[in-house]
Amino acid sequence: MKLQHTLALTLPMLSSWAVAADLTVKFEIPQLNVAEYHRPYVAIWLERADQSVAANMAVLYDVKKKDNGGTKWVKDLRTWWRKAGRELELPMDGVSGATRASGAQSMSFGPARTQIDKLPAGDYKLVIEAAREAGGRELVRIPFTLPAKPGQVLSASGKEELGAVSLTVSK
Repeated sequence: MKLQHTLALTLPMLSSWAVAADLTVKFEIPQLNVAEYHRPYVAIWLERADQSVAANMAVLYDVKKKDNGGTKWVKDLRTWWRKAGRELELPMDGVSGATRASGAQSMSFGPARTQIDKLPAGDYKLVIEAAREAGGRELVRIPFTLPAKPGQVLSASGKEELGAVSLTVSK
């Protein structure tokens, strides 16, 4: 009898939390024909419906620059910087990484890295921001809902600093 009562109270609470899922983010960094080309810095994060940061997934910048000098330009990722970056100490273990060359890129994130298994059900956005020294800045958002359906592929596209962006949810 006690077990039934416990389950009746627990099941509704469990259903409001998202299930564990792997996220794969694919994005394209276009090769720009400019005199002075710099690889873009890129930030990828999950955003709640109120636009607050739910989880930092990746911050790609010049991590090997002497005396952590690459962090100087991370502020050019203005949206990410204002929402989360200025409160963090870089490099962040498991989140910071090197800039990427132009072309198609793919990054996979498990539940431990995205904390998606701890997020309540609801509306979210995958946000990817790219900024280049002596170049532009661009932000792409892909809305999705938790719990996400495994096999779901969502996409959007940038115009200058980012090309095609997709989010694949797998279990």
